[in-house]
Amino acid sequence: MADDSGLVVAAGRPGGYDAFDAERFYAETHRSKRDDFSRDRARVLHSAALRRLAAKTQVLSPASPADFARNRLTHSLEVAQVGRELAIALGLSPDIVDTACLSHDLGHPPFGHNGERALNDWAEGIGGFEGNAQSLRILTRLESKVFDSAGNSFGLNLTRASLDATSKYPWTADTPLPDPGGRLKFGVYPEDEAVFRWMREGAPGRVRCIEAEVMDLADDIAYSVHDFEDAIVNGYLDPARLASPSEHDSIVSGIQAWVGFDFRRDELEDGLFRLTRLGEWLTSFTGTRKDLAHLKNLTSDLIGRFARAATAETRAAYTQDGLTRYRAHVIVPRIIEVEMAVLKGIIGTFVVSIEGRKTLYKEQRRLLSRLATALQEHPENLDSIYAEDYARAADDHSRTRVVVDQVASLTDQAAITWHNRLVGAIDPEEIGIWSPGGRSAVDR
Repeated sequence: MADDSGLVVAAGRPGGYDAFDAERFYAETHRSKRDDFSRDRARVLHSAALRRLAAKTQVLSPASPADFARNRLTHSLEVAQVGRELAIALGLSPDIVDTACLSHDLGHPPFGHNGERALNDWAEGIGGFEGNAQSLRILTRLESKVFDSAGNSFGLNLTRASLDATSKYPWTADTPLPDPGGRLKFGVYPEDEAVFRWMREGAPGRVRCIEAEVMDLADDIAYSVHDFEDAIVNGYLDPARLASPSEHDSIVSGIQAWVGFDFRRDELEDGLFRLTRLGEWLTSFTGTRKDLAHLKNLTSDLIGRFARAATAETRAAYTQDGLTRYRAHVIVPRIIEVEMAVLKGIIGTFVVSIEGRKTLYKEQRRLLSRLATALQEHPENLDSIYAEDYARAADDHSRTRVVVDQVASLTDQAAITWHNRLVGAIDPEEIGIWSPGGRSAVDR
């Protein structure tokens, strides 16, 4: 596409990528010859959507007294660091992968996956809510950066290669696939398909580029390792239990229930055994500085173990140079998939599935549903940016989508504040948010 002046200025790009990969949906002119893909990374890094992740739930609430715990922003930064190292090892553009990793959670609403479930139920009549499709919408429409002369927003207007690398589910809502939890996953809402089809031009159907696969692997590594670390530091998990023979059967059963039956029980048992026999594995944790250092070294070892295995296996399978885009796929050894699944299952069993959290999750969903309904009934309460989108919307479907965009953009605390103002006061501790002078039930 051409810009208003009809001028296109070529910019630099790393090896393995061509002008097609560096093309933008809305062509731009730039004063500098900076690398196209480093420009993409900078746009995401400086975006408001990324900053808001600092106040959105990863596993524990950012407003909990567990100030060591990751939030969505720190998680995304750690994913980007892991992804960048994987990209370098595989000869991919580090900036493309970095951009994808920084972007991968931009579409998350308040309260993490629980909030995603709430908005999906509330928006069922317009096709639901999907965090990955919301991320694409933010990058290509909602984030303020590039406009044409008619006032149409192109979001951050990333290059084709960078935008494609953010797509974990490169297919439309017409043909979704369920994840292990049964949620239907897709990568784009119908109203955003024009840019999606441009992004996917020439790509094999329903196949991710290798940069997106690296992003997904980096996310799996960071989630499985860092949330495991948080669970130990914040007292949800005693590492001694993991190596105790008397706990073995119940722990493996809990892991299996969480990760599903793509993994056989004997695989999970062997994976747990291998992990607990690693040299840096903890057998106790009392919170001393030495214990913290020991735990940090364990997380470093686990990240290195998983990353090295995947890059070695991928390099062994593809001996040619230039693995970019659709020339190769990431190969993760089965034993590494199992070990990451074990860590995820441990987190699910000891943190996410705690019985006391179920009431909190229900209250979080009710809060978001009530807030969305209140905004739908009184759209004059929308922020000015979304009020403008609402006024320009052509039909009820589009107006409802704007309400979803507004609610999804809020941080955890902002959602509570908006609810208190527009619906009615709610005690933050009822939904797992800590307030000064006390601790929520979930964090006791």
